Amino acid sequence: MSLEKLKISPDVFNGSGDRALAIAEGGPVLSRPVLRKAAVGLARGLVGNGVKPKDVVAFALPNTAEFVVLFVGVAKAAAIAAPLNPAYKASEFEFYLQDTSAKLLLMPPEGNKEAEAAAGKLRIPAFAVVLEGEQVQLAPLGAGQAPAVPSVLQLAKAVPEDVALFLHTSGTTSKPKGVPLLHRNLMTTVKNIIGTYELSATDSSYLVMPLFHVHGLMAGLLSALAAGGAVVLPKGGKFSAQSFWADVKEHNTTWYTAVPTIHQILLARAAQSDDYKGAGLRFIRSCSASLAAPVLEQLEQTFGVPVLEAYAMTEAAHQMTSNPLPKHGVRKPGSVGKGVNVEIAILADDGSLLPVGKVGEVCIKGQNVTPGYHNNKKANVEAFAHGWFHTGDQGMLDLDGYLTLTGRLKELINRGGEKISPLEVDSALLGHAAVAEAVAFAAPDEKYGEEVNAAVVLKEGAVATESEILATVKEHLGDFKVPQRLFISNSLPKTATGKIQRRFVAEHFLKPVSKL
Repeated sequence: MSLEKLKISPDVFNGSGDRALAIAEGGPVLSRPVLRKAAVGLARGLVGNGVKPKDVVAFALPNTAEFVVLFVGVAKAAAIAAPLNPAYKASEFEFYLQDTSAKLLLMPPEGNKEAEAAAGKLRIPAFAVVLEGEQVQLAPLGAGQAPAVPSVLQLAKAVPEDVALFLHTSGTTSKPKGVPLLHRNLMTTVKNIIGTYELSATDSSYLVMPLFHVHGLMAGLLSALAAGGAVVLPKGGKFSAQSFWADVKEHNTTWYTAVPTIHQILLARAAQSDDYKGAGLRFIRSCSASLAAPVLEQLEQTFGVPVLEAYAMTEAAHQMTSNPLPKHGVRKPGSVGKGVNVEIAILADDGSLLPVGKVGEVCIKGQNVTPGYHNNKKANVEAFAHGWFHTGDQGMLDLDGYLTLTGRLKELINRGGEKISPLEVDSALLGHAAVAEAVAFAAPDEKYGEEVNAAVVLKEGAVATESEILATVKEHLGDFKVPQRLFISNSLPKTATGKIQRRFVAEHFLKPVSKL
């Protein structure tokens, strides 16, 4: 399929198909006209509540039909969507709401106590989104009533260079970096994904990745809808290996995209049950974390379809490279494929291009790349040096243009595709009164690839247990960021200059464990 000839409308609900979104296990099947009408109604509700073009609308919802309507409704209001992880703690919500300058915060009908607490502290209006058929209601949470919404309300239209989406990514500083993505960025990625996998109206994706994450939003949802196909949401919005294959077969799912952790869970399920037999998948996509070559091979042998590993990041509006469909080229285990409408280069420290086979920093160019981090001049100077966007990953290209990742320049912890800043964990650990020094690091994990571990040194004369320190961390960070193991030590290994290097700390504390 020629990407040049592929035309994508910014309205992913265009068309009159009998379904766009289906909720598994007997849930409703929603058509494109119904979703389109609901999204317009939601947009009018936002405008009626004071939302203006380019305002940020934050929301903390699970994978539900309300989330889908909300995301497109925000775009129809020419506002900016800022989806947040519903599992955040109040202090995390407070940071994100402040950093985005959110005008409103939207939640599911049952609300979210942590999010509501943050919104109340910042005096940001909070509403529950209630979807009944094609009607959307914004129900105020807390004091106050929503103003009446005019039945006829002219909605502004966004242009390609307007910001559509505001996400955050963990960086080498303790605070996450704001990543504004333009409508142009999103539609470029959608176009690239559709072209890579030849998505069409006959396809249906099964959505297992969270929609507040760029992976689920861009690949699992928007690309599937923009191709004219359908999206199936698990009942309750959460992945379940027990119901996965029944849902896939019932709704004629042709593909799904996920992190390696989910693929491994499905393989474990297949060893116990043959309920996967008879599924009509066309391919499986893997992204957001490295997929081990033996796992890829086992997936293909078990499920009988090609497994296509891709490479993506928030700053690129998701996809940068992918292995191709079999008819378009070979799939190379261990490689994340070739650039798809995205330029890939390997640069040396001085910005010079490195030849084939040489390891350097992976850098990219493309219409999918963010124009820059939000209010972070230093990060932008570093990230866009020498005219390329620097991913912070190390890798090399082969003669066929396939990219192999060899390591990271950034000290991020990649827990099943969720990037965690160790400095953010350090800060939470130091919040305990007894902790003098703290360092978080990545530990190998069979399920997630990497898990958060940490080591601390207590203040002289102080006493504290592992559970007491972690309880403090849990007050400030989501559960997925809390160290699974905490080492309390008399000292931390340092370099000759007195610096703490996380890889040396990891080697020091994990080496004894590996011998058990």
